[in-house]
Amino acid sequence: MDTPAVQDQYAPHGICFGCGPANAKGLRIKSRWEGDKLVAHWHAEPHHQAFPGVLNGGICGALLDCHSNWCASTTLLKQRGLSEAPTTVTSEFHVKLKRPTPAEGEITVVAWPTKVEGDVVTVEAELHAGGKVTATCTGVFVAVKPGHPAYHRWG
Repeated sequence: MDTPAVQDQYAPHGICFGCGPANAKGLRIKSRWEGDKLVAHWHAEPHHQAFPGVLNGGICGALLDCHSNWCASTTLLKQRGLSEAPTTVTSEFHVKLKRPTPAEGEITVVAWPTKVEGDVVTVEAELHAGGKVTATCTGVFVAVKPGHPAYHRWG
């Protein structure tokens, strides 16, 4: 891929379990904008399974949460013409596991912003695997200010 992942661009030292490039034991998702949607392609490892052949539901949630959070942050970045991605945190997210997610093959996470109100971004997301949508998510993410424990966590 020619375009660097948003995680590598804006948080190369991030240690988040789901999206931190510097977390060797994390999921290390790589998200890139494709038109008006943020997309990540990911492959599970055997230890990500709930039972043989099926991805753990918590891992599904982590993929959707982290990817959606980056969608929120980079949406604010683009809308405001910023040079650095603002630090956003999850205020709430609701995951619906629609069917078992196959642990083999590519898993694609797709997210898009649906509403921006000041520092608050609402994002919709889907997990695709085996040619089907296996999980969906609606999340609300908030840009934090200095003094918040997560502020500059991506640096």
